[in-house]
Amino acid sequence: MSEIISDAKPVGSTATSTADAAQKPTASRVAVASLVGTVIEYYDFAVYSTAAALVLGPAFFPSGNATASTLAAFLTVAVASVARPVGVVVFGTIGDRVGRKRALFLSLLLMGVSTVGIGLLPTYETAGILAPVLLVALRLLQGASMGGEWGGAVLLAAEHAPPGRRAVYASIPQAGPPIGFLLSSAVILPTLAFAGKDGFAEWAWRIPFLLSTALIVVGLWVRSRIAESPIFDEQPADDTAAPRFPLAILVKEYPGRLLLGMGAAIGGSSVYYLATVYALSYGPTSLGIPQSTILTVSSIGAAAEVIFIVPVAILADRIGRRPVIVAGAAGCALWAVPMFGSLQTRDTVLIAGAFAIGFVLFAMMFAPIAAFLPELFPARLRYTGASTSFILALTLGGSFAPIVATWLTSHWQSPLALGFYSGALCLVSLGCVLALPETRDKDFSV
Repeated sequence: MSEIISDAKPVGSTATSTADAAQKPTASRVAVASLVGTVIEYYDFAVYSTAAALVLGPAFFPSGNATASTLAAFLTVAVASVARPVGVVVFGTIGDRVGRKRALFLSLLLMGVSTVGIGLLPTYETAGILAPVLLVALRLLQGASMGGEWGGAVLLAAEHAPPGRRAVYASIPQAGPPIGFLLSSAVILPTLAFAGKDGFAEWAWRIPFLLSTALIVVGLWVRSRIAESPIFDEQPADDTAAPRFPLAILVKEYPGRLLLGMGAAIGGSSVYYLATVYALSYGPTSLGIPQSTILTVSSIGAAAEVIFIVPVAILADRIGRRPVIVAGAAGCALWAVPMFGSLQTRDTVLIAGAFAIGFVLFAMMFAPIAAFLPELFPARLRYTGASTSFILALTLGGSFAPIVATWLTSHWQSPLALGFYSGALCLVSLGCVLALPETRDKDFSV
């Protein structure tokens, strides 16, 4: 991947300068290190979301009603949203005052501790009410970690990027969520096949969580060896450059950009969560589609996204962020109904094709947003500003999507409801991007 991003040329450039050549190895290492950490964070998150869809309801929230148990499990997916703003405040403040690298290291450590802890939890049958209480507590820690991860990862990569290639380098960590999902599927599918549905529900669901230990150790080692952002290092060491509470300054000085930035990312968040979280439960329980089939088609979609992230980001560096995101938002708004409607056919090939197209359109929104959101804010507030916009979008558009979807499909017994819901949010994103300025040529040092 470092070869791909090193070969990308800025607009109007015919040769790489000596300074750029010296910067390439550092920039590429930082981008890949940001990707490694983000893959691990999203692997942990994807493992939990998949387990919530498949087994955590009966294991931690037993009831006589399967829908109620599943809904309770999805609430624990959403409960992390409560802690995400806390993570934004804590890690954003660390990132804007102490350094991007320090914040990223701590966020990954927190995610590792909480994920392995979930794998060791006793179930309701063993510990009673203590089991779901501990599960919710560890989910809150996961949420706080995620609140600090995204902004730091894309920002560190973007602030190391050579001129004219900011979207490309910032997009590398954006491959973390789909790769993390693919990695989780690569662990969960064989585990399901080996242990069987009953064995997975009884004990084997813990394996993906515990395997996270090795990944976390690797990720922490990689992140400990990267350089701090040169733009952060160039900022004056005073409270003017690094305000004590960056979020308060943002809300006061940039409320419009915070809200529009959130809106720009909200549609893509809903598409991704409905396809990779809610569909894993809805397909088997409501449509009779095997769990392995839903995991497979979601994985095919995620793989398509990974393939297109860097090419889309190269395009965003050439023609601008807004045209690419607008095209992706419009495409997702139009394709959301056919994409989720394909579930009605129960045809694996048709569903896989529909999901692959949907994820490619999603990549057109998701890849450029990594540069677009940080470029909306000044360097002294950039970690907190980008993180706040994205995490609010992820929370309102993503984490609550399975809950909203559960309610929608209980009233309208059709997956078309999922398409209309996510399509409407993509239209919101379209309007917000059109209301924001183009940022490709922004001076990133200020």
